[in-house]
Amino acid sequence: MQFKIEGDPFPTLEISLKKGESIFTEAGAMAWMSEGLEMSTSTRGGLMKGLGRALAGESLFMTTYESHSDKAWVTFTIGAPGRIKEVKLEAGQSLICQKDTFLCAEQGVSVEMHFRKQLGAGLFGGEGFILQKISGPGTVFLEIPGDLQERTLAAGEKILIDPGHIAFFDPSVQYDISMVKGIKNVLFAGEGLFLATLTGPGRVWLETLPLSNLAAKLKKYLPTKSG
Repeated sequence: MQFKIEGDPFPTLEISLKKGESIFTEAGAMAWMSEGLEMSTSTRGGLMKGLGRALAGESLFMTTYESHSDKAWVTFTIGAPGRIKEVKLEAGQSLICQKDTFLCAEQGVSVEMHFRKQLGAGLFGGEGFILQKISGPGTVFLEIPGDLQERTLAAGEKILIDPGHIAFFDPSVQYDISMVKGIKNVLFAGEGLFLATLTGPGRVWLETLPLSNLAAKLKKYLPTKSG
């Protein structure tokens, strides 16, 4: 498999496949492709796994593109201004990702809903509570709204984040959600009801343009029924 990522801030991912190679993505993610590819759609692992992915922001069905030629290629695009991030995962290596982050991956990669041991306020945390666990081996391509910043947390080091700004992080990082303290902060700060706490050790990747923030900005300019 070979690939190239082009364009900013609306990138395209073009993946070239040799005969017998394949890649899978959520249903409807393909933009255009060459001849010589066979599409097959399934729940990929059964109905329960498909439902778990759906809860984590992906589609119930996944589509596989398998090449029957040495010169076949397929192109994917993202749904908002941002970046496409390539990550090579080794066997047993995982990332915990924001919902809707997965774009496509090699066959050895698995995508599933990530469960937290302590629910707490996370039951009401909205975006940022329902996460994806993406595991290797294989290369995965992630869809990141806006730009991407990486931070490395030392053991015990904490960072407080608006949950929507979390792109993905290492499984060694502890994750929790708590309600913002203070009635004035809740009513007038404009930062939402919840904050996520990430505790090291491990790497954290932050996105600068959560889709919920973008939608809220655009909503102000959309016509209403009364207007």
